[in-house]
Amino acid sequence: MTALGAVFRPQLPPERLRAVVEAAEQAGLEQLWLWEDSFFESGMATASAALAWTGRLRVGIGLMPVPLRNVALTAMEIATLERMFPGRFLAGVGHGVQDWMGQAGVRAESPMTLLREYVTALRALLRGERVTTEGRYVRLTDVALDWPPVTAPPVYVGAVKPRTLRLAGEVADGTILDGSNTPDTVRAACRVIDEGRSAAGRDDRHEVITNLTTATGPDADARLRAELAFWGHEPAPDLGVAGDEHAVAGVVRRLAEAGAGTVVLTPTADEPDPEGFVRFAAEKVRPLVY
Repeated sequence: MTALGAVFRPQLPPERLRAVVEAAEQAGLEQLWLWEDSFFESGMATASAALAWTGRLRVGIGLMPVPLRNVALTAMEIATLERMFPGRFLAGVGHGVQDWMGQAGVRAESPMTLLREYVTALRALLRGERVTTEGRYVRLTDVALDWPPVTAPPVYVGAVKPRTLRLAGEVADGTILDGSNTPDTVRAACRVIDEGRSAAGRDDRHEVITNLTTATGPDADARLRAELAFWGHEPAPDLGVAGDEHAVAGVVRRLAEAGAGTVVLTPTADEPDPEGFVRFAAEKVRPLVY
């Protein structure tokens, strides 16, 4: 069955998080996703609070920008959350927006090299291994977690372009696609991911998570068009969806048929009712998605 999630967008102030999290938990939403966009809110701080406020909801960060984060620290944080809230934290990492990385003074000359080294080391640390590596960017000497997870959680990579999609297939446990995808582009992305998996000789499970820009309620069509325009996209069939639960569920099902194991509904930045949005996802859309 396709998993369904929703996003708490960082354009909302942190003090709004608890009400949205509690609405998601009460409504039975499966997953709530957070963004560690520069320079809004800390992904780990918000994820920790969301997990502590709930008992069932799975909470993901899609994604943490690796240039900003030492890999040993990220491993410590993921391991801590996994031990406190087993199976409920979903960790996504990626290049980060390069302009923002430049602003922070951490932009890598080779983002692909950094991401490969980082994910390889991160997954090894989360498996409880002792790691020594001297890469171009990731350098660790005899590092092992004192409190590794009982079971290593999956590490997801956010990817847009073919080289990163292929890398995700090679080194990650899953791939996070952004909201600029249609069923056709999800299908194409899955083919590239599979090329990477094949090249690495991998046959384990690899989940594809895709975001779906979603507007419902008053002025839904206008809000969706404005959101797509902000990201430089022209309206196209199934590139985002505006409408009621039947319209949204129809696109979710088509994305699932294209290869997405999880579809995350992303509200527009000007969504007037964030609590209502997560209830809509859980109570109206979920029953229509198989």
